[in-house]
Amino acid sequence: MKATFFVLITFVWCQSAFAEIKTETVSVSMRDGVKLATDVYRDDAVTQVPVVLIRTPYDRTKQKGIAERWVKAGYVFVAQDCRGTKASEGVIAPYNNEGQDGFDTIEWVTRQPWSNGRVGMVGGSYVGAVQWQAAVESPPGLAVIAPQATWSSFYRNLYLGGAVRLSLISGWLAGNTPKPEGVKPNDMNDALMRLPLSDVDEAIGWPMPWLDAYLTHPQPNGFWTRLDLTSRLPELQLPALHVVGYYDFFSRESVDNFSIMQKQARDPLTRKQQRLVLGPWDHGTIGKSQVAEVDFGTAAALDVSAVQFDWFDRHLKQDTAAQAKPFPPVSYFSMGDNVWRDAQQWPPEGVTATSFFLHSDGQANTRKGNGRLSREAPTSDQRSDAFRADPSQPVPACPVTDKRPIKAAVWGPVDQGALEDRDDVLIYSSQPLAEPLTFAGNIEAKLFVSTDRPDADWVVKVVDVRPDGVAINLATGILRGRYRHSLLKPELMKPGEVYEITVDLGPCAAALAKGHQLRVDICGSLFPLYDRNPNTAEGIFGNKTAIATEQVHHQPGALSRIVLPVR
Repeated sequence: MKATFFVLITFVWCQSAFAEIKTETVSVSMRDGVKLATDVYRDDAVTQVPVVLIRTPYDRTKQKGIAERWVKAGYVFVAQDCRGTKASEGVIAPYNNEGQDGFDTIEWVTRQPWSNGRVGMVGGSYVGAVQWQAAVESPPGLAVIAPQATWSSFYRNLYLGGAVRLSLISGWLAGNTPKPEGVKPNDMNDALMRLPLSDVDEAIGWPMPWLDAYLTHPQPNGFWTRLDLTSRLPELQLPALHVVGYYDFFSRESVDNFSIMQKQARDPLTRKQQRLVLGPWDHGTIGKSQVAEVDFGTAAALDVSAVQFDWFDRHLKQDTAAQAKPFPPVSYFSMGDNVWRDAQQWPPEGVTATSFFLHSDGQANTRKGNGRLSREAPTSDQRSDAFRADPSQPVPACPVTDKRPIKAAVWGPVDQGALEDRDDVLIYSSQPLAEPLTFAGNIEAKLFVSTDRPDADWVVKVVDVRPDGVAINLATGILRGRYRHSLLKPELMKPGEVYEITVDLGPCAAALAKGHQLRVDICGSLFPLYDRNPNTAEGIFGNKTAIATEQVHHQPGALSRIVLPVR
């Protein structure tokens, strides 16, 4: 396949102390003739250097600042609009063409006179996923990638425990699906409450076929196969820098990608060429210190680009001095004491899975209830706790304020106090800690539950309660009851029967200081970050709802607990 290009505009020059940077906009033809707008930033006095490529649906022209940094560091920087976005031709079909378009673009790059034939890719989220998609096509010349906060399985991007990240994908597609002229979006607060989920696009205001498709395929079946790359990662011979935050909805995916490459790569050298940087961030704050309502201090303000420069000098330039410097396979941020720690793997070495058991006298509702959390397991029968999960009044993902309506729920750390005063939230708190509690790894909740409906959701949060009463969420997970055994083979629940379930709360590292309390919150929804469970088991096209009475049991033989990787 021969890729061609056409110059669209004249050169733009900018003078710096380090390089005379030239910007050239060209049109790169893909194998089907569709032309993609592409900007090339380079020092005109330098040829035959490695190339850093970013492919984005979010406007390639916004890369000018970082592009100039890369050129000054000795690279050519190439920024391209993905198919069907901004100045590129074609129609966007989210992710469906990115593998072959990435291959064709890299092939074109390696044939240019300013390229030495070695290419690295950077970017996060969508822009990170296109790196994995190009990588599994094995394009000649791709030598290193730096996927930030992204997926290798698109299903796991959108679904967790059988629940879909509703506001995320609805908002993204509303902003990336053409709407009829003159049509304005309806109130998103109302739209996100629409059932069945196949009608959410109509509730927003115009047809969005991709949204319908994603929301009506809740199981990882054949619909998702083309965008499931995970099984192909071990075949790659490719250094990768993985960057993500604990509060990012991609945290599990990014950490899993690192672990797969480090532990399962067929090539022994590739296993040694993986690095994970795991910070206290959410999706929009990577590299920043302020995340939602918490300032994690100056240490959290990481220059991610500088980390990328070091990685690319090592693996793309093959700089001898850079290669001689050792690097930690894992750098993770410990929240609370706000320091970076290094490890050889994730979870870090030396952690111990430690259970903290739920207790109560049957009235754990609200933070004024009698729910307790202890390392000692119940030795006698205790009354179960119950709450009513009403889909018409879902528990918000975070407290609603005048400045933060329910549609604007955030993923990051915020004071949970207002939610913990709701009667449909169970609260279990430890005594004030007599000594610091430090943990790092993946957190799980193992609960014994029952419900009077054929299906229900369980949302679990691990919370750090400060001496002043401020309660900050550290990790969160959700599980839809019907998927307790398998995402592929859902099983409805029998009313009144007690089931043991495991809720994945994802990766987390924190140090709770002396005097703080460890808390576990349990409820039936995390709306609208995830869709509501109607509790009816009507199926994805049903539009009826029912109130579910959900119970959590804690007694010998039914030891509900949270499991922390304690250091």
